This record gives sequence, structure tokens and C-alpha cells, in this order.
Amino acid sequence: MDGLTLHPMKEIRVVVSGENRAYVTDVLDKIRASGYTIIGNVSGKGHHGVHEAHFMFSEQESLVMIMAVVPEEKVEPILAGLRPLFDRHSGVMFVSDVAVSRREYFGKPAGGS
Repeated sequence: MDGLTLHPMKEIRVVVSGENRAYVTDVLDKIRASGYTIIGNVSGKGHHGVHEAHFMFSEQESLVMIMAVVPEEKVEPILAGLRPLFDRHSGVMFVSDVAVSRREYFGKPAGGS
């Protein structure tokens, strides 16, 4: 059996309040990220203290984490699109190096560089 070939990409994780979820996904859609994963009711401790993962009346009151894997050239446009959000609202973003086996799933053709 042949081994898998891994291709470098970037993973973006954004944690924001649920009310800002659509803003983040709109940016990812405009940049043409091939997809993203949303995890709701995120808890943790950060700059603003402890945030518990429960909501009283709507999911918009809780934190969400949105994750996407994109080619490196899409990172700067995503950062530029999210800057206005982070200028006005709390939240955090992480950008990490990752490797994927099926780069065509993430916006790069299988034969591309």
C-alpha cells in the first residue's frame, strides 16, 4: 500500500460570541474557504475570565469556535476580513501550520503546488 503524501496548509480557529458567528462564516465564504467546522457552546478561560458553556435563551449568548483549513494565500484576506470584528468585539483567533492528505478538498488542485 502506498503511503499518503501530506501537503502544508493553514488552520484558522476563531472563538467569538454566537452573535458574531455569521460575520465569521460570511468572511470565510467570501474568501472561498472550501468549508469550515463550527463547535457551539465553547467554554474556557481567557482575558475576560471564565466563560461557561451554556446558554439561557439562545445560542447567540454562548461562545462558538469556527475552524477552517485553507491554503496559505487565503490567510491574509481572512485576517483583513476579520479585523473589523476584532476591533469592535471580543474574541480570539489562532493560525497554525497543518498538513492535509487531500489538498483538493481545501482549495488546491491535486496537481497544484
